[in-house]
Amino acid sequence: MTLRRNLFSYGIAVPFAIVLAFPFVWMFVTSLKPQAQVYDPTKTWSFYPTLASYGFLFHHTNYVRWIENSCFVGVLVVLITLAVALPAGYALARLAGGVGRSMGVGIFLTYLVPPTLLFLPLSRVVAQYLHLSDRLWALVVVYPSFTIPFAIWLLMGFFKTIPQELEDAALMDGCSRLQALYRVVFPISLPGILTVVIFSFSLVVNEFIYAITFIATSHQRTLSAGVPTDLIRGDLFNWPSIMAAILIPSIPLALVYNAFLNRFIAGFTGGAFR
Repeated sequence: MTLRRNLFSYGIAVPFAIVLAFPFVWMFVTSLKPQAQVYDPTKTWSFYPTLASYGFLFHHTNYVRWIENSCFVGVLVVLITLAVALPAGYALARLAGGVGRSMGVGIFLTYLVPPTLLFLPLSRVVAQYLHLSDRLWALVVVYPSFTIPFAIWLLMGFFKTIPQELEDAALMDGCSRLQALYRVVFPISLPGILTVVIFSFSLVVNEFIYAITFIATSHQRTLSAGVPTDLIRGDLFNWPSIMAAILIPSIPLALVYNAFLNRFIAGFTGGAFR
């Protein structure tokens, strides 16, 4: 029975793994091809590999600057999201009755508003009132508008799984409310907090609409906007460089997801049965 179960599991997991891994393999193979051989069907797998596409990225584009900009915006947005979502999610989770749940659902509904409807009024606010046109701070200001609602909703469900008795015991032992949060609640909530961090950072790195709308200068762009705007010239696609540019940040993100997979799943499912 165990052997049959293992064979069944591998029979399902292995084909899915191959399908999901194939895009990464294709990106890696294409990034090693000369531009002239990309469209040659006889050179799909048999070709002379070259690192010219990587050299082009690092020496003839603002690729390194795009990565730095993405990390700068991502880290700031994550810090802002945590600073707002942690106390808000805790407060809503501890509100008695259905008030906290109703307010949490109302906050989460703002996350469901399509970004394509929001970037027009936000662009006016950023340009005319905040004077942040073509600056990375425009993205730092705008991105929390859709990371914070989701983070509050997620953390609110997770905080509800923490028994109130743990906080009461910490208070009886002499802790203040803030000390109880810092020493008891937040350590237990680490999977949910980690989920918010990974989600917020990934969302910022992958976001395109605001990045392409608010930033016009090449060296100020983030990775998601810089690659398609600078590596595509009309109908000319520099596929080896494009694939290399996508593959490089994909590897560390995939490693992070794999390293914290169990905590990531626990963060999403922590409040599912409350």
